[in-house]
Amino acid sequence: QVQLVESGGGLVQPGGSLRLSCAASGSIFSIYAMKWYHQAPGKEREWVATITSGGTTNYGDSVKGRVTISRDGAKNTVYLQMNSLKSEDTAVYYCNFLGPRGAYWGQGTHVTVSS
Repeated sequence: QVQLVESGGGLVQPGGSLRLSCAASGSIFSIYAMKWYHQAPGKEREWVATITSGGTTNYGDSVKGRVTISRDGAKNTVYLQMNSLKSEDTAVYYCNFLGPRGAYWGQGTHVTVSS
């Protein structure tokens, strides 16, 4: 079973940047679309970005223009580069893909945007 492990979260000041990583235990990027979600305290999990197996990217309205999703097939890793961070970006960030047995999630990585 494929496992996903997120990393790269932390405390950053407003306006700062972070790059999140999601390492997969198998070579899945050529098959499945990979997604990032975030879940702020007290709120539902919300979709952030997608990169399809063909490399097409899409972004949620709240992050469009500030984040970039990318992947490195050789490293089986998906990235989320986040710039111009705002306090409302504070959340746990999860990567995800929808496989034949359902949705796969990592454990999440915490991002806190605060001065």
